[in-house]
Amino acid sequence: MAVSKVVIVGRPNVGKSSLFNWLARVRLAIVDRVAGVTRDRMNHLMDVGGRYFEIVDTGGIGSNDVDDLDEEIDEQIESGLREADLLLFVVDALDGLTPSDSAVAERLRKTEKLVVLVANKCDGENWEHSAAEFSRLGLGMPVVVSAKNNRRKSDLLTAIFNALPDDPPDDAAIAAPEMKVAIVGRRNVGKSTFVNALAGYQRMIVSEVAGTTRDSVDVRFEMDGKPFVAIDTPGLRRGKSVRTDIDFYSDHRAHRTIRHADVVLLFFECNSRISAVDKKLANYIEDQFKPCIFVVNKWDLMAGQMPTGRWAEYLREQFASMDYVPIAFVTGQSGRNVRKLLNHAQMLFRQSRERISTGRLNRLVRQAIEEHSIPASPSLSPRVLYATQIGTQPPTIVLKCNDPEAIRPDWRRYLLNRLRDGLSFGEVPIRLVFDARTSAAEGYRGLEERPADDPLLADDRSGDTETVNAARPGDDWPAADDPDEGEDWDAM
Repeated sequence: MAVSKVVIVGRPNVGKSSLFNWLARVRLAIVDRVAGVTRDRMNHLMDVGGRYFEIVDTGGIGSNDVDDLDEEIDEQIESGLREADLLLFVVDALDGLTPSDSAVAERLRKTEKLVVLVANKCDGENWEHSAAEFSRLGLGMPVVVSAKNNRRKSDLLTAIFNALPDDPPDDAAIAAPEMKVAIVGRRNVGKSTFVNALAGYQRMIVSEVAGTTRDSVDVRFEMDGKPFVAIDTPGLRRGKSVRTDIDFYSDHRAHRTIRHADVVLLFFECNSRISAVDKKLANYIEDQFKPCIFVVNKWDLMAGQMPTGRWAEYLREQFASMDYVPIAFVTGQSGRNVRKLLNHAQMLFRQSRERISTGRLNRLVRQAIEEHSIPASPSLSPRVLYATQIGTQPPTIVLKCNDPEAIRPDWRRYLLNRLRDGLSFGEVPIRLVFDARTSAAEGYRGLEERPADDPLLADDRSGDTETVNAARPGDDWPAADDPDEGEDWDAM
């Protein structure tokens, strides 16, 4: 049995997204006083005491979108109505019964779906009596709640459980995804079109209007019989273009998605130059140590006019510190190379979880030191005593040294590149931590001085007994001085 879908519907600004976040217990959907913020459907799998169901947030029925996307938003709502096993019809107790509520009720009756009427914004006992007027809609007495003040959630859950079948869903329907892939980039680079190609249907609104997607939306899909989640994100823009609360929260959702993803696909448009926003986004991905693939989209527009090698060389020049990142050329609209891209993303995910034995790691580090010794200062000869991997996602390697501060950045970069060449996870970020030795028992002898039969060079130690609390990068997003839209490619 599939997971039952509980779809939240209603006119604009009655608190549907607030109710969605309240039930999910996570701030997933953007909530704002401005009507019509939600455009795409948002899904979240609920597990309440072993009872599973999926809640779905939708746009406001009858909204007047500022970007003239009313038809596209209504198509998303209609898709939600078709898929629903239960409809939560949300009304605003503060506003009372309106003609728009009556119009929504008439539309819901035509679906012949089960409906639970929910009177939101009942922040006190006095409002409960006023909410009774909604019974005139012919959908029974409303469940009285306040998402803002956390009132009567148990009543709402009881109403949902009473309306849904008690049969447990199939294990496959609630299985955790194999991998979460974040689709990021600036506006209008084709992220939503790509997600639709993965889903196999028009899951996300696609429009020429910049900034169509406002929320980060999880889209579950299957490949080779395994579940995956692609997360479509709002297009990023330069800092001084973030003028409204919606813009701010859209950017915040995109950053959070990067932090929680297993692999990040950074999208570029093939006929636009790299912008300041692209660079800041890449820097953020790098700071979070996330596996990444540079994806050049809409390649059908450039095919036959420019070799892929030239575009790849351009990317390498712009992102010199991320020269390990693979590059893919796709056409999201037709689905060209999409499967290959997902297969490569899976490979990166596996690399990020790999471990290397302490013996092999120390042999690689010793070889690197022998080929290029650590530069010495006038007063000290820096030495690496041993190395060990202490974590994955990202692969984290600690190198015990007699004086970490004496090891210059250029040699650290050299060692990182040498490790990439010799390890099985060379296409993902590797975190190197240079740490001071903690006791005299570790000795002063560097790796290059240890004999070949030294236990540190054998493969019988896992090296997983230590932990390091490395400083995590902050979430600040510096403003960009350059335009967030790339230039035309005619000068390339």
